[in-house]
Amino acid sequence: MELQPGREAVVRVAVATLWSHPEAVRPVDGPALAARTDIAAWISGMDTDQQVGDCVLSQLLLGERVLVTELRGDGWAHVVAVEQPAPRLHPHGYPGWLPAEQLAPVVADTADPLVVDATVTALRDAPGGAEVLSGVILGTRLIPAGPAVDGWQPVHAPGHAAPLWLPDGDAVPVPATPPSADEVLAVAQRLLDVVYIWGGVSAYGIDCSGLVHLAWRRLGVLLPRDASDQATATRPVPLGAERPGDLYFFARPGRRIHHIGIVTAEPRPDDDRRMLHACYLQRRVLEERLPDERTATLVGVHRV
Repeated sequence: MELQPGREAVVRVAVATLWSHPEAVRPVDGPALAARTDIAAWISGMDTDQQVGDCVLSQLLLGERVLVTELRGDGWAHVVAVEQPAPRLHPHGYPGWLPAEQLAPVVADTADPLVVDATVTALRDAPGGAEVLSGVILGTRLIPAGPAVDGWQPVHAPGHAAPLWLPDGDAVPVPATPPSADEVLAVAQRLLDVVYIWGGVSAYGIDCSGLVHLAWRRLGVLLPRDASDQATATRPVPLGAERPGDLYFFARPGRRIHHIGIVTAEPRPDDDRRMLHACYLQRRVLEERLPDERTATLVGVHRV
């Protein structure tokens, strides 16, 4: 079976990057364009300006579904990431470009998926064997290929006929009930100090809305990809009534929401508010008291 416009496909690399246009990629982007991506090497090879280049739109995880809308002769595919809602951009998901070789046709499977709980893991050709796919990250969904054997879990991976293996416990059942605030914060806190990457949605590099999307995704809740859409998809609560696990939204006067953070503490009487967020200014994920300049653009609190 081959990729075809109008049909769904799935990501076959550990982390695929969604680009604004094929001609927007830079020489430094090679590791993110390969048939076997190396996102850690890609990020480490960029300077701070390249890390926030707007050629990157988002990232997709192994097994994530996309709708293929165009296939170019030079090997690029235009897709809509249907598991990343983006109603401002497309009714079916987040649109963008990626190398077609990073996709595989959909293979139907009715087994209940597992979700990767390790921050980063690898899939191997046998229990304890050679790595086939490294850099598989938190929140990735995998289809089990049978029961665990001697501490190793077999899974189906797109583009691989034989099952691959990861340590039992690195992937767990997808939660069946809504997560608690403590669970959400525990996931997000595991990404503290991860470098800020514009469009990033991985444990190697992430942006503010990507952090929120990925934390809830790990716990079985699908939120939109961008901050302004995340505001639309969540419920406002009065400022001052926030509690840990809620979301702070930020916007400049007359502008669309541009930043989001996860509330980590109830506000104190002196308006001391705290949040965990991927900070563009400090270029990393951190937990902090809201500085005055951030408080000046705080426009609301929402609850998932």
